[in-house]
Amino acid sequence: MLKVGITGNIGSGKTTVCRIFELLDVDIYYADGKAKEILHGNKSKKKIRELFGQKVFDENENIVNHKLAKIVFNDKNALQNLNNIIHPRVIEDFKNWANNRKSQPYVLKEAALLYETWSYKDLDKIIVVASSVNLMIERVKKRDNVSAGQIKERLANQIDQKTKVSKADYVIYNDEKKLLIPQVIDIHNKLLKIATR
Repeated sequence: MLKVGITGNIGSGKTTVCRIFELLDVDIYYADGKAKEILHGNKSKKKIRELFGQKVFDENENIVNHKLAKIVFNDKNALQNLNNIIHPRVIEDFKNWANNRKSQPYVLKEAALLYETWSYKDLDKIIVVASSVNLMIERVKKRDNVSAGQIKERLANQIDQKTKVSKADYVIYNDEKKLLIPQVIDIHNKLLKIATR
């Protein structure tokens, strides 16, 4: 079974591309969703309180995402500390998840930070979803109701798209010029060929 990563910067359209792969019966591990689940778990809360204090919690002891984001997206050390809490557990969880799907020709691991967390090293192939910066900003503004400045802060903490594309095995252009479905089907067929060799 091939383990394939799918990544791209915020607003590139990873989720849309993953939905197309799901229609082709490909199992997908959503690392960013798992990271959020781990972030809000009791184990992580204790460590986050030690690192960032009570100011990132509400009166019910829940982490307030925008307060934590404001800190970590403006301080690379704080972001690294948060990643050190979350990402090793996501990597371990993915390994267990993939081990339960060995009968599949390939599985996808969707994650915004595959290169940033070095987790791409555990994968056989990488797909990068690419888009223009303006399109990414517009999509995230609509989706998350945040300002262009906040989105640029998040983009600044991700490896630039050009570098990701240069490291990719496959690139899907979600630029509203090329159709997505034919690009996904082409990569799907290539991966099936490799997996059944």
